[in-house]
Amino acid sequence: MSRTVACGQSLAAALALCGGVAGAATVATATAQEPRAFGYSVGDVVSRVVTVQVPTGLELDATSLPQGARRGQAIELRRVSKSDFWQADGRRHELTLEYQVFLSPPEVRTLELPPVLLRLKGWPRDEELRIDAWPLTVGPLAPVEARLREGLGEMRPDAPVPSIDTSAARLRLLAYGAAMLLLLGYLAHVYLGLPWAARRRRPFGLAWLALRGLPAPAPAAQRHAAYRRLHEALNQTAGQVVFEPDLDRFLAGHPQFNGLRDELLLFFQRSHEQFFAGAGTPAADQDAWLLRLCRQCRDAERGAA
Repeated sequence: MSRTVACGQSLAAALALCGGVAGAATVATATAQEPRAFGYSVGDVVSRVVTVQVPTGLELDATSLPQGARRGQAIELRRVSKSDFWQADGRRHELTLEYQVFLSPPEVRTLELPPVLLRLKGWPRDEELRIDAWPLTVGPLAPVEARLREGLGEMRPDAPVPSIDTSAARLRLLAYGAAMLLLLGYLAHVYLGLPWAARRRRPFGLAWLALRGLPAPAPAAQRHAAYRRLHEALNQTAGQVVFEPDLDRFLAGHPQFNGLRDELLLFFQRSHEQFFAGAGTPAADQDAWLLRLCRQCRDAERGAA
């Protein structure tokens, strides 16, 4: 009797243990929280969240997780993130798959998020979980033929270049220009005006202006006036009356005339003949000589001889 009871008690315990193990075992599942299926255009980012329930004894194969797709696809996988949570009956994984739309169709078009196939490894056998594809409706950025109104249709011209206030820069340029003109005027006065005025006031320069129209042969009155004009130029240059005996002293004080010493001696001699010796009318070439002497004295006076 007692043996029978013992056997019955052992069978009841075995059945209870089997029932407990059966109660602990769960089924692997994968559910997806899908995005809306419409209203997308190029550049939009779409996320789908996949929740995977993995019972004890199985493990998610990391190599089965979605990988980034090759470039140039209409929809590309940008990022995959995974969060793990421990539970009493196994483990829960949450996968966040982030996609981006790279297609701008000329008209509304339905694309698909690719299916996801996950592998589970372990006891009692390996399993696979599948998340089916999900449709996405993608529209164009603009219709192929836009309505003819402002802002639509043909490409609009470039916007005008924004204006920049240049009044301050113009005022500075005007000030610089005025200063430059004043400086140029000053330089022209110093280096051009004053030398020109000085040349015009030089004794032999004035004598040349007065005598350059002397005819050859010249009347006696004009010839006498020419000789007097050259004497005045010599006197003004020396600052005193110059006679023939004073010529060497004059040349010592004004060495630019040294090359004309013989001509000046001849000038004094001919001048004496004109006014005191009562000589007759000289030849026409002597009038030309007088003009030549006046021009040579003018050139020597301004340093061009």
